[in-house]
Formats: sequence, C-alpha cells, structure tokens
Amino acid sequence: MAKKQIHVMCTAFRDGFQSVYGARVLTKDFMPAVAAARAAGITHMECGGGARFQSLFFYCNENAFDMMDTFRETAGPDADLQTLARGISVVALDSQPRDMIRLHAQMFKKHGVTTIRNFDALNDVGNLIFSGQCIKEAGLKHEVVVSCMELPPGCTGAHDPEFYEMTLRKILDADIPFDSVCFKDASGTLVPSKVYETIRRARKMLPEGTRIAFHSHDTAGTCVIAYKAAIDAGADQVDLSLAPCSGGTCQPDVVTMWHALRGTEYELDVDIEKVREAEDVFKECMKDYFVPPEALAVEPMIPWAPMPGGALTANTQMMRDNNIMHKYQECIAAMGEVVRVGGFGTSVTPVSQFYFQQAFNNVMFGKWKKIAEGYGKMVLGYFGKTPVPPDPEIVKIASEQLKLPPTTENPMDVDDRDPKKGIAAATKKLQEAGLPVTDENIFIVGACGDKGITFLNGEAKVNGIRKVEPKKPAAKVETKPSGPASYQVKIEGKLYSVTIDGTKALIDGKEYDFDIKEGTLTPAPAAAAAPSTTAATVLTAPMPGVVLRVNKSSGSTVKQGEAVLTLEAMKMEVEVSAPADGVVTINVKKGDQVATGDALATIG
Repeated sequence: MAKKQIHVMCTAFRDGFQSVYGARVLTKDFMPAVAAARAAGITHMECGGGARFQSLFFYCNENAFDMMDTFRETAGPDADLQTLARGISVVALDSQPRDMIRLHAQMFKKHGVTTIRNFDALNDVGNLIFSGQCIKEAGLKHEVVVSCMELPPGCTGAHDPEFYEMTLRKILDADIPFDSVCFKDASGTLVPSKVYETIRRARKMLPEGTRIAFHSHDTAGTCVIAYKAAIDAGADQVDLSLAPCSGGTCQPDVVTMWHALRGTEYELDVDIEKVREAEDVFKECMKDYFVPPEALAVEPMIPWAPMPGGALTANTQMMRDNNIMHKYQECIAAMGEVVRVGGFGTSVTPVSQFYFQQAFNNVMFGKWKKIAEGYGKMVLGYFGKTPVPPDPEIVKIASEQLKLPPTTENPMDVDDRDPKKGIAAATKKLQEAGLPVTDENIFIVGACGDKGITFLNGEAKVNGIRKVEPKKPAAKVETKPSGPASYQVKIEGKLYSVTIDGTKALIDGKEYDFDIKEGTLTPAPAAAAAPSTTAATVLTAPMPGVVLRVNKSSGSTVKQGEAVLTLEAMKMEVEVSAPADGVVTINVKKGDQVATGDALATIG
C-alpha cells in the first residue's frame, strides 16, 4: 500500500537563521545553500519576512528586497517561496495602518514571494481579515494561522483545543480568504496530545482538500513527537530545517523527521540522499558563523517561560552585544509572571518580544517599575483583544506610565489616525532626507523607522554579525624603558590628564607630590586638592545599549525631565532625561555602545 506523502517546507533560510543567528546572516554567504536545496528537489522554502526583514537593514546593511530578488533568482521560477507576516504588524514590531498593510502584500509580490503565512499573536481574528484580503488581492497565496503555545503550569483559560477550535471557527465565519491553514507553535511548548486533538478537530471543520500545516520548534525537546501527533491527526505538512540550522531552538532536521517516520504509513516528499548533499553545502556556507550554545540545546524550563526559538537567540545575541548575558537566566525566570498577567497572547513575535522586554525591565529596574512600551500597549488593547483580560493592576500601571487609556477600538483605526505612521508619514521623512520616494523606500521607512532612513542614506554599517574569530598569533611583548607615564583618567564623567614621574604627579598641568612607603601610596596634602566636579550633575546610562539619538548638543540648556539622549537596547528605545536644569555637555555620540553607569553627559 502506498504511503501518505507528508509535504515539507524548508525553514532553514528564514526561521533557521532567526533561531540560531538572531537573523543576522549575509545573503552572499548562504545563496550556494539555496542553490543546493533547489538541486535536491526542495521546492517550498521560507525565504524572508518576520525578523529577516528588519534584521537585514539593522545588522547586515542589506536591502531585504534585494535579498528576496536574489533568493527568487537562485531558487528558480517554479519554487514556492514563502514569507512570514505578523497580521497588522506585517514585518514590524509595532502595529501598522491599512495603507502599509496593503503595501506590504504588493511589495512582497513584486519581489518574488508566492505565499505569505499570516498570523496574529493575540489570535484576534479581526486583525487577520484586512491583512488576509490584501494578500489575496496582491495575487499571493494566503496561509492563515492559528497561533499556539502551552500556558505556564497552573494557568488556564486559553491555548487548549477548545480555544483553537473557536479561533478557527471565527476565521471561517469571518470569510477570510485563505489557501491553507497553519497551526504555529513558535515556542515549541504545546503538548503532543493537544496537538493531536487540535488538528483532528480542524480536519473535520475545514473544506476537503485544505492543506493543514503544523509548525513548531525543538526547544522543549518534544517537537518530533508533536509533529508525529499532527500527522496522525491529519496534517499534510510539517516545517523542517537543515543542519546546521536544525534541532534545538529550530525546527527538527529533515533527516531526523525522515528517520522518525521510517516503518510508519507516512513518508516525507523529499529525496533524502540529495537532502544530505544539500546539508553538506549548507554546513560549509555557515562554518564561519558563531553558533550560540543555547541554540543547540533543549531547554527544559521553556514550558514555564515560553520563549520562541527565534526570540530566544535574538535576545541572547543582544545581551551578549551589551555584555549582560549573565542576566539571561533571571530574565527567563521573570518571564513566567509576565505571561501569566498579560492576557495570554501567544509567545510569538511581536508578543514574545514584549514578554521578554518586560521581563528584562523587571530584572533591570525592579518589578513593574518600567513598563515596556509594546507590553504596555498590548495589555491596554492597542494591538487588539487578548485571549483573556490582562491583570487589572498591570493595566492600571501601564496606563499611568505610558499615559494612554485602555481601548477596545480597532487598532488599524487608531493607526490610520496616527500622523507618525503610514505612507504619508514615510513619504515626508524621505523628502526631508532628500531620498527617492519609491514604494520600496516608503515601506522600508514605515517598517524600520529612522533606521530605514539611516540605511537609505548610506550611513548604516554591518554590525552584530557574529563570526568565529580566526586564531591570532601571540602578541610580542616589548619591554618599555622606565620614565614618565601618562594616562587619561575619567572621574564622574570628566577626563583628567595625569603624568607620573618618580614622586611627582602632574594633573591637568598642576603638580602634586606623593610618597611611597613600603608599597603604600600616601597622597601628599597638595594631592588632596583634586579638581572639583561638585557643580556638575552626571547623567549616566540606566542600562547597557547603543546611543540611538542625541537630542541635545553640548552647550544647550535643558530642563529637568527633558530627554537628552535616547538609548536602544533589546529592541527598546529608552529616553535618558535630565535630572536637573542646566547647561549640558555631551560625552557620547550616536552609535556609541555604553554600559550601565557610563557617563553620557554632565549638566552644570
């Protein structure tokens, strides 16, 4: 008897990159692997969208549309190239107005995409109606999504087969046009028994012949079992990856799943020997990239803090960049509470990022002392309706800190009125910057904000791509003759020139004596008169990050509470405000990496 063919979508070149490398991979480095996948007969590939849109502008200094064009050329004209969209957020972290949602579908169609998988992290079906219509109107296939995860132990009220059945029923009742349905578990936490029951119910509800896909990650170590449960219940497709971007925080490897189905009534629709050859090419392509150890591991604690594979490594990469990786376990532990009180939005971008940002803030600043903007807007209703009402106390805190009232209004109506969003706002920014006003540039600025302008101005740089450093020969140590030694010493943000010569010290041109007795440095009385800085107030960095904007110039006056600089950390913008009135002296520039406590400016 012929075995049932299970269709494979290869996620290696989108979700694989996001889940291992924080989406930071250069196009030229992996295109030979795309060609090898084509040669292996893989015809359905995830090629972009999600984090692989913004990351190209933010980290790779590449245009995502150019990458998509190159991908289409390499994969061939017949390949089904699929991208990931976040409903009303499309490929941004914030929600978008209707004109940008429509432009997203049109631009992705223009640049070689065939199918868009479209999800809403809150499972608010209202957020899928317009975006789904735009995808179909652009001539693309629409794969509508039910977003899944397991709630932390002890939580109930959503994310069970009844909830997913209800969500799918709402999709059908809303008459959303779609070509296939995906159940997407970005954190890899949904238990196999729930997977089976969910897919079984969906199979009965959907029109005959509708393709059902199941997507998960191996972060919790149960993905292969969950995939087998989905297949047994009637799923037609599972998402699989290729080594070295497989297992751990990624999807299981094609070879692993092929092996798991041996001796069953199912088989994957791939030539396994050709897939192995393609993996050899892919491994060679990626050999110079640093693989974070957490990307390869099963994390048993993920069910208590459902962090998606793609968000997990993206966040650890950012924490490494900011030298705060030692705080990671605290942030993961804090995430469980953030999920419990936040209304049970699915832990998938952008909500997974909101969860982690709020957990991060709770660790760095104290519980609920600083509400992350995305998390706060979510519990207040600005991304739609959460599966269950958020904790009222958290809603109150968010409203007070963000100075926003709770809302039940359609988020697209809110965004359509926002003068800072949409095609008109992006057009104005391009014109002010003297840049060409094209549909591509409009969408880049709408999705990437000021960083889009930076890229289009040619001011962006490749940054944050981690590659394995080649071993360098040991440095030759040279012995310098003794004599006067000069130093630059920073005290409370002010630099001093210090020269030491014997028992004399020259500090900013003024001479001091000091004595050395039995290894103890004893300043002479003259040395006690160090330059005074009591008149200045030092403005320090409240957290590690990169200087995103310098709002004031040295010599300008500031008022207490006025924003002096803006830092970016963990995809959040943090304004650093003046603690007092005065004249400001700026010590940093745009693009500088700073640590907690670094002196950013002085106010005198």
